[in-house]
Amino acid sequence: MQEEVVRSDRIFQGRVVNLRVDTVRLPNGRVSQREIVEHRGAVAIVPMLDDETVLMIRQFRLAVNEVLLEVPAGTLEPGEPVEVCASRELEEETGYRARHLSPLFSQYLAPGYSQEILHVFLARDLEQTAQRTEEDESVEVVPMPLDEAVDKVLSGEIKDAKTIAALLVTYYVLNSRR
Repeated sequence: MQEEVVRSDRIFQGRVVNLRVDTVRLPNGRVSQREIVEHRGAVAIVPMLDDETVLMIRQFRLAVNEVLLEVPAGTLEPGEPVEVCASRELEEETGYRARHLSPLFSQYLAPGYSQEILHVFLARDLEQTAQRTEEDESVEVVPMPLDEAVDKVLSGEIKDAKTIAALLVTYYVLNSRR
């Protein structure tokens, strides 16, 4: 089932993503092309303020021209360990530091055209510090009951894929322990 890359051309090199076009030989011998978005990877964090309350963020996303309700997330710096990135992004976006940060799962966001992998963490025992968003970010912290956040997923109000997966897995994990 594997495809053999016979040629690779970099089309665009950006700050966050690169785009390449690979010419591949299919298992049946035919030749085709694949457009691939290269990405360093990212983290997402589900910060639980207490046993019932999740800290969400609200921010405008130009790509979809909407204000979205999301879990905090961010891109890995080159060579940065995922746990370090998760701690950094949590504090930058929410103004909280986690005493306990545990991995929930990792997922490919769009493996049909992107190699980006997202590592999702559960953050507990939070201590407030100071929000330090980057100069090009405008982020509002929105505490809400986890049950309400899941209801927003089910009603379609929360549309962000990483947030949907992160909230549903967190809800399952926390409720299966009770």
